[in-house]
Amino acid sequence: MERYDIAIIGTGPAGLQASIVARIRNKKVLLIGSKDLSLKLTKTHSISNYLGFGTISGEDLAKQFKNHLDELNIEITEDKIQSVYSMGEYYALQGVNVMYEATSVILATGVVSTPQIKGEEECFGRGVSYCATCDAPLYKNKTAVIIGYSKKEEKEAKFLSEVAKKIYYLPMYKDELDLSSSIEIIKGKPMEIRKVDGGMELITDSDNFVVNGIFVLRDAINVKTLVPGLEINGPHVVVDRLMHTNLPGLFACGDLVGLPYQYIKSAGEGNIAALSAVNYIDKIKQ
Repeated sequence: MERYDIAIIGTGPAGLQASIVARIRNKKVLLIGSKDLSLKLTKTHSISNYLGFGTISGEDLAKQFKNHLDELNIEITEDKIQSVYSMGEYYALQGVNVMYEATSVILATGVVSTPQIKGEEECFGRGVSYCATCDAPLYKNKTAVIIGYSKKEEKEAKFLSEVAKKIYYLPMYKDELDLSSSIEIIKGKPMEIRKVDGGMELITDSDNFVVNGIFVLRDAINVKTLVPGLEINGPHVVVDRLMHTNLPGLFACGDLVGLPYQYIKSAGEGNIAALSAVNYIDKIKQ
């Protein structure tokens, strides 16, 4: 299996800047995320504090980011990382259908801006999942609820509907839906998730649903379940000024490590994280 020097998870300003610095430093880089970059960025109407650009829309700034990646031949691997495991000399990253290896990892996943649903964390791995594509085979001829926080999650709903007996879809956004008639659209606010006899129960402010599984699909990854042993403080990863976490060879940057949530701050931290990762790799290769 190919082993990368640095795996970067996240394609917002922090992850992109980290990938650029790592590539300039001649490291073998794996950049994992979305080719659409950051939904938060592209939907921002106006940005006025990004050095060198005056006032610019998020969409136009994202185009500049893509141009920079293209100049350096940096490709984005579209995948959703489920877990990151320390294997001693390297890290193993579990994607949807692929396992990756990297000597070091930079987390730039952003922070989960929506509050967790009551019972969500306690039921993770016991009926609650964050990837419908990954766990689809487990739901053949079964029922599930998907709580989708952005339109792109509809792709996972469509995939799961081809396997499962019945799918309910609860959109947490206002965009027009594009789903097959076999998927039942439900409305309401998710209030609680419970483990019950025969499966899982989703309680909304208007109804209850008992199913075999519940998928909570957000743009950002819940870092609490991503990396075993990682030190966190609330929704944020604990780092020092050089973006080191408590785990050797693992770095974090951007919104994930704390306020203020600003693009230029995230890019700066991505720069630092990449330099720290490069220094880490160079030392262990001596």
